[in-house]
Amino acid sequence: MAKLGGTFSIGGDLEIHRLGFGAMRLTGPGIWGDPEDVAECRRVLARTRELGIDFIDTADSYGPYVSEQLIGEMDGGRAVIATKAGLVRHGPERWLPVGRPEYLKQEVLMSMRRLRVKRIDLWQLHRIDPKVPRDEQFGIMAEMQRDGLIRHLGLSEVSVDEIEAASRHFRVVTVQNEYNLITRKSEDVLAYCEKKSIGFIPWYPMAGGVLARPGGVLDRMAQRLGATTSQVALAWLLQRSPVMLPIPGTAKVPHLEANLKAADLTLTADDFRALDAAGKQESQRAATG
Repeated sequence: MAKLGGTFSIGGDLEIHRLGFGAMRLTGPGIWGDPEDVAECRRVLARTRELGIDFIDTADSYGPYVSEQLIGEMDGGRAVIATKAGLVRHGPERWLPVGRPEYLKQEVLMSMRRLRVKRIDLWQLHRIDPKVPRDEQFGIMAEMQRDGLIRHLGLSEVSVDEIEAASRHFRVVTVQNEYNLITRKSEDVLAYCEKKSIGFIPWYPMAGGVLARPGGVLDRMAQRLGATTSQVALAWLLQRSPVMLPIPGTAKVPHLEANLKAADLTLTADDFRALDAAGKQESQRAATG
């Protein structure tokens, strides 16, 4: 089913189906500790394989370590695994940036152990630590790639300027920024990624805000199409850009299967424009208060 969403080549040599899976929710409440239903999380990962999902996004801070551990147990090297480091956890929903080079290298080595791989397919800096010179953070990333620990490198929550700064050290192949129908602050980053053939991984991809409420444009469109608002929001993302790589996440098999149906949902040009306009309007309204 995932193949219906089209493909993208990460770094020119890792071809994946564009609709992937985000593994953040394979953890406890607040993205902290073990999931309440470990067996169901294992079934979710097994089902991704059956559905043709071959791109899984995770991070060392999910749990922490829990998500990577589950993936390492279940994947067996089948999918392209993207992981991240650069945020440490001090409790549920607490995320603190740490970008010291020795710490980042330690986390890469530990991620390799948990994921049971000899080289990480795609490693992304979860956040640029403002307390550490960014060139030091980019420098250790380039060094780890040269040493064969990492195949491809990416960034998360960055500006165009930061992408260009990192590009002086290594080739940036993906950017993971918050982006959805109503969160559009990264439009310039998306345009840059399109120009440079950089994969754009939108986190929090299915948010619809007021558009998804009963009677909202997203809700009305979903009812007319016989779909859910989440499926329509994902379909819009897939049509928004050829470099868009949505990674909806869940810890339930039925929810996973429902999300994947978005790959088979094609919006008309009029529907796409209506959603785009409504999303921009809501984004501007939220920005101005």
